[in-house]
Parts: sequence; structure tokens; C-alpha cells
Amino acid sequence: MTNIKYKVCVLTVTYGNRWAFLGQVLKRVLSFEQVSQVIIVNNASDYEVIKEVQQLADNRLQVIDNAENKGSAGGYKQAIEYAHRFIDTDFIWLLDDDNLPDENALKKLLQKWDEIPGGNNEKALFCLRGDRKPHVKIAQGENPYRYYLVPDNFLGFSLPRIFYNQFLKLQDKLKKPAAFKDHVPIPYVPYGGLLMQKLMIDKIGYPDERFFLYVDDSEYTYRITESRGTIWLIPECRVTDVDQSQGINYQKKLFTSNLLDQWNFRIYYHTRNRLFFYTRVTVKNKLLFKLNKFLFLNGLKLISIINAKQKEYKKLLIAVNDGLKGNLGKADPNKF
Repeated sequence: MTNIKYKVCVLTVTYGNRWAFLGQVLKRVLSFEQVSQVIIVNNASDYEVIKEVQQLADNRLQVIDNAENKGSAGGYKQAIEYAHRFIDTDFIWLLDDDNLPDENALKKLLQKWDEIPGGNNEKALFCLRGDRKPHVKIAQGENPYRYYLVPDNFLGFSLPRIFYNQFLKLQDKLKKPAAFKDHVPIPYVPYGGLLMQKLMIDKIGYPDERFFLYVDDSEYTYRITESRGTIWLIPECRVTDVDQSQGINYQKKLFTSNLLDQWNFRIYYHTRNRLFFYTRVTVKNKLLFKLNKFLFLNGLKLISIINAKQKEYKKLLIAVNDGLKGNLGKADPNKF
């Protein structure tokens, strides 16, 4: 490679049987001349990832095999730590194994990096993922704290915000969609689509393995904001999820809840970890938090009775208690 200003190391984590997605992502990032290395953490996939990778015949690819699934937290920690310690690179670019960047995404990200003020350990950039509606709204200029870090909320429920949220939804229906901004701040983001300078790792460390799955990315990237850095959402730089996230098409009806209807290990980890993270950064008024908790859980209990979901409700309470008590780590499957 010649006349390349920056070297970028791409990090991804895969599991299960996802070569149909991962293969697309690898071919795309290998087409970017700025990519000097690609690290793939194989979280005990159902096939031999390294054999498929070898078929691509590119010496920039490296696979780290795990005998067991370490979850997103353990996998990304492993990838980030390896890149931090052993790879000669300027940037690391995190992508999930189904995050397909647009053909000019990396080039545009690096251009924006030079344009946006801030030192190497004071900013990070994030690609827009169009299936995430809050991100689209924020990219159009909406206040990110409409969606994130609502004070004293319990799993998204906040009594004082009920009527205000309804007003905002009505306002959304009446006004025309705004044009995308050039770049906007966002307090935390998923791993997939985040570009940061290698020096940022010295400041924020590595992901917390105790989360295992879900919200580990929120906690990790929020460290950038907590340390007085800024994550900039760049609407011009796009990443497409070629595999749909669970629950994205769930249609809520009266007296139903996705927490109960879609109960599984994913809901357990998301509930537990969200409570652990949020209670440490959003609780300003403990009495209001307890009131929101009481109202939310009792409303959910009623829904569980109406829909014969008492078993799921009891398991949800276990996830709630584990999160509030900080009982993290890979959980006993009986909790699911």
C-alpha cells in the first residue's frame, strides 16, 4: 500500500454458523486499502472458521480461536487487547460479524476524523446503522438524551416522562423528517461501526467480561463520554446489518410485553446487564427509581397473569435481582 495516511485494524467476533454474514463483511473490509489487519475472534463457532478464512487468501486476516463462547464482552476484550498490544496500527474499527460497511464508509470516516476537532484520545467516530430508529433521529438533530440515560428510569419506564414521551411521538408524526447533520454527539454506541484511535484504549481500557452478552458495548463506549471524550455519529458513513437483530419486528399489542413473549437467554442478559449499568449512571433520585420499579414490575405481573406468562415473569425477576445486586458473569442456564 502506498500513500496511505492511516492504518486501520478491523476487529470482529463471530460464533455459531454465521459464515454467510461474516464472509460478506470480510470481503468488503479487505477491499479497503487503509485496512492493514483484520482480527477475527472465533467464539467456538459450529464450523472451522479458519478454513473458510484461508480460502480468501489474504495475509491481513488472522483468526483467534476460542474453545468456548466467551460472549461479546469476552470476545471483543480479547480482540481489542490483542490489537492494542501486538498490532502496529493507528485505528481500530469494530464491526459485528454481520455489519456490512458501505463501499466508501472507511474512507469517509477517516476524512471526518481529520475534520472534527479533538485529540486522538478525545474522540471516536460511529457509523449510522439505519435499522436503529433512535440513531436515525439523533442523526437528524434529535436530543440523544430523549433515548439514552433517562434519569431514574426502570427498564425504560419513567412515570414523569409518560405524557412528555407521548407528546414527542405526536410531534414526530406531524413534522417532516429533518435532513441529516454532518456529525452529532451520542453518549454511547454498540461495538459495530465504532472507529477509535489506538491511543483511546490507553484511556478506557478493555470491555468488562462479566457482562458476557449485551450492554457490555454500552458500558464500554460510555467510558469515552465519562472521560470527557466525545463519540460522534457520522450519518454519511453507513453500516448495514445483513442479519436482523432479535425483536426488531416485534409488534406490541395491548397487555403484552416482549420481555415475556420473547423470553430467552438474550432477554435475561439484556435485562440483568442493563439494570447493572443504568443504576450506576442514571439514578439521581432513589425514591423515584423505586417507584418506577414498583409500577413497572406490577404492571408486568398483571400482563403475565393475563397471558399465562407467570413462569417467564418469575425468571425476569431473577434477572432484575441479579442486575441490581451485581451478580454478573456467565449465568446458569436454569435462569433462562
